[in-house]
Amino acid sequence: MSDHSIRFLYLSQEDLIEAGAFDLPMAMQAARKGLLDYRQGRILFPDKIVQIFKQETQERINCLPATLLDEKICGVKWVSVFPPNPARYGVQNLSAITVLSEIEKGFPVCVMDGTLCSNIRVAAMGALAAEHLARRDVRTIGLIGAGEQAKMHLLGMKSVRPGLDTCYVAAKETHEEADFIRDLQPLLPDMRFIACNTVLSAAIESSDIIVTATSAQAPLLKAAWIRKGTFYSHIGGWEEEFAVPKLADKIVCDDWETVKHRTQTLSRAYKAGEITDGDIHANLVDLLDGSKPGRENDDEFTYFNAVGLAYVDVSIAYAMYQRAREAGVGTEMAMQQSMIFEKTNLRDKIRL
Repeated sequence: MSDHSIRFLYLSQEDLIEAGAFDLPMAMQAARKGLLDYRQGRILFPDKIVQIFKQETQERINCLPATLLDEKICGVKWVSVFPPNPARYGVQNLSAITVLSEIEKGFPVCVMDGTLCSNIRVAAMGALAAEHLARRDVRTIGLIGAGEQAKMHLLGMKSVRPGLDTCYVAAKETHEEADFIRDLQPLLPDMRFIACNTVLSAAIESSDIIVTATSAQAPLLKAAWIRKGTFYSHIGGWEEEFAVPKLADKIVCDDWETVKHRTQTLSRAYKAGEITDGDIHANLVDLLDGSKPGRENDDEFTYFNAVGLAYVDVSIAYAMYQRAREAGVGTEMAMQQSMIFEKTNLRDKIRL
């Protein structure tokens, strides 16, 4: 008789970290491969499904699928983003779960925490952009926002620009800045951290790299604060005034056609007629394959905006899954031991 059991590997966030999957170079390599494979038609990328429950706060749950054809892996990220969570409940605003299935029989092979992957993906994309758009001699980084994305982004920037030695952080509350420094100082002991006491300009005016990582829907970042030669990684939605992208010498997106239909600063500026398609220098993949140049001189102000591409999440999740398998980490679980009508004593279990 055929074996009709279906089993998959369950990986918690703790499992992934134990396996060594909190690996930014690995995530960057997977993201780079995903971007290049998608350009070459090796990835299926259908539209995501978005359910927004409150427009004013953008509380939402999204379903984001993609298939890696060469790897014969189909994945989906089920991610919730609830910006009021930290203030309302004292908990994180993002949580995610990822399911990976093989596409020969169509059975699941892994159910895993997707929050670590989602946060790493944002940092990996920012770091890939920084490789091509940030000056090599950068020393200072300034962050507006002090949550998980800001922390992860600092690690990503440090991984590609190890000369960074000073971090300014400005948040809505001083205790958020203190928490940020408490969490990151042990991980980056050679870095000097400066809390800006909620003064946003203080985090920006002396910084070679700028990161905004907030849930705000307001123009917090001002063009007047930005120096020549700066690289700006925009993570959130509407975080800066329109004058900021208009000041940029080069604007690069993960995917401009996707960005322009969202509610981020660039899309708002586009809809308002403040910028045009011609103002977008490139998508990130154009820099990766060399079809367009990255930074060309030390005076350029370069701007990167990643809206998030599910096939990159799935690419990174698959790399994490492989790392966990190699490390022997996780829990094998059975979705079923046998088919429905093969089960014993079925007559006693059903209701008609």
